[in-house]
Amino acid sequence: MRIGGLASGIDTDTIIKDLMKAERMPLDKMEQDKIKFEWKRDAFRDINKQVAEIEKMITDMRLNSSMINAKTISSTMGNAVTATGSSSATNGSYEIAVTQLAKNAINVGKEVDKEVDLSDYAGKQITFYTYGEAYTTEDGTEVAEGMQARTFTINEGDTLKDVLKKIESADKNVRAFYDEQTQQVVLETKRSGDYNTDSNKYGGKEIGFDDDSFFTNVLKMDLGEEQGGTNAKFTYNGVLELESKENRYILNGITFEFKDTTGTVDNPQSAKLTVSNDVDTAVENITKLVTKYNELVESLNSSQQEQRYRDFPPLTNAQREEMSENEIELWEEKAKSGLLKGESIITSSLFDVRQGWYQTVENGSQFKLLTDIGLSTTKDYLDGGKLEINEGDLRTALTNDPESVQKLLLNNVEGEGRGLLNRLEDSLENTIGRIEKHAGKGSYTSEMYTIGRRMDDLDGRISAFEDKLTRIEDRYWRQFSAMEQAISRMNNQSAMLMNAFGGGTM
Repeated sequence: MRIGGLASGIDTDTIIKDLMKAERMPLDKMEQDKIKFEWKRDAFRDINKQVAEIEKMITDMRLNSSMINAKTISSTMGNAVTATGSSSATNGSYEIAVTQLAKNAINVGKEVDKEVDLSDYAGKQITFYTYGEAYTTEDGTEVAEGMQARTFTINEGDTLKDVLKKIESADKNVRAFYDEQTQQVVLETKRSGDYNTDSNKYGGKEIGFDDDSFFTNVLKMDLGEEQGGTNAKFTYNGVLELESKENRYILNGITFEFKDTTGTVDNPQSAKLTVSNDVDTAVENITKLVTKYNELVESLNSSQQEQRYRDFPPLTNAQREEMSENEIELWEEKAKSGLLKGESIITSSLFDVRQGWYQTVENGSQFKLLTDIGLSTTKDYLDGGKLEINEGDLRTALTNDPESVQKLLLNNVEGEGRGLLNRLEDSLENTIGRIEKHAGKGSYTSEMYTIGRRMDDLDGRISAFEDKLTRIEDRYWRQFSAMEQAISRMNNQSAMLMNAFGGGTM
C-alpha cells in the first residue's frame, strides 16, 4: 500500500492513476483488438457450421439415392405384406402369396421344481446342439457347417437359474428361462428360420439334445415337443417359389416384409403391391436442402452488407463497469456489425457456390440444367443468388424421370458429367478448409490457425506492455516520493529557521 502527499498535501494517488490512464491507452487498444479477433473467429466458425450442415445433407443424399429417387409401395393386404423400395426398384405391380411365416423354434418342458437338486451333475460337462457356420479352431481343426456341440459345466452349488444362464452363454442364439407360474423350463431360438435341414440329426429340430440326458432327466424336455423353427414360404408373381429364414426378403430392389400369411397351400391368395415414384418425399428433401442453402446465402450476403461502425470498438472492462446490461448489448451489437465485411474467404465462397448452378451437366440424361427440373436463382439481385423452386415443374420431372433428376443433381464423376450438388459439395469443402485454416475449429489449438497465431502474438505484446506499465507506475511513485522527501526537508529547514529567528528575538 502506497500513501503519498503527506508533506505536500497533493493527492498523489489520483494524479498517478490519471497519468496511468494515458499510459494504458495502447494496452486498451491491444485488448480491444484481441476481443475483435475472438469475435471474428467465432463469426467465421458460425458460418462454417452452416456450411457443414449443407454438406452433410448433400452427403446423405449422395449415400442414399432414395432421398431423391424415392419409391412408395402400396399393398392390397397391408396387414400381411408390406414393402419398401430402393431407388433401383422398378415401378409396376407385384403379387406375393405367403403360405408360411418364419418362426422361432420353442420347446417347453414338463413341470420342474425350481429348487431341483443338481448335485449329481456337479463337475459334469453338459452338451446340447444348435446350428453353426463352418469355422476353424485355434488348433487348426475344421468344424463343418451344421449342428454343432455347445457345452457348459455345472459347478457345485449351481441353481437352476445358474444353469439356464450357462445355456444362453453357450449359444447366443438360444434363450433359456424358467416360468415360475407353470414351473416349466422354456428353450427357444432368438432367430427365426429352419437351420437344421437334416431330419436325421435330432429330427431336424433347432435345439438338439440326446435321450437320457440332463435335458430330458432334469429339465424334463422332450425333443419331439419343439415347435416352430420354420422358414417363410411365399410365391412371387405366381411362379417363383421362395423361402426366407426371416419374415423379410429383398428382391429386385424391393424389401418385402411378411406380417401374416395371405392364404394357405390349398387356398392360395396374393397381396398386390404397386411400386411408384415417391414424389412427395423427393420434393420435401430437395426443398429442405434449398431452404438450408438459402439460409447460408443470406448469412454470407448479410455479412458483406452490414454497416461497420468504427466509432464503436469493443468495450474495456472499465467501460463495462460504467454501463448497464442493455447499454452493453446495444453497444456490442454495433461493435460486432460488419466484422466479416470485405473478407475474401466469404466473397469468394459466395461466388463459387453461385457459379455452379449455372453450369451444364453432360451426363447423357434428358436434364442438363438446373432450370430443367424447376429450380433457378431468384430474379431479385438483392437476394444474392438464392434458389427458388417451381414445384409443379419439379414434380413433373420427378414423376417422369427421377433417375435423370438424380443424375443432374448427384452424379459422382469427374468432369462435365459431375452433378450440380457434387459441385456444390466441392465448393463447400473448399470453404470449410479455408475457414478452418483462418479461424480454426473447436479442436484446434491457437497456433494451428491464422487468427489464433495473431491472438497469441497480441497476448505476448499485452504481457510485455503490462510489465512496462508496472515499471512506469513504479517510476512515477519514485519521482513523487523524491518530491515529497524534498518538500519534507524544506519544511524541516523552514521550521528550524523559524525557530532560530524566533529564539533570537526573545
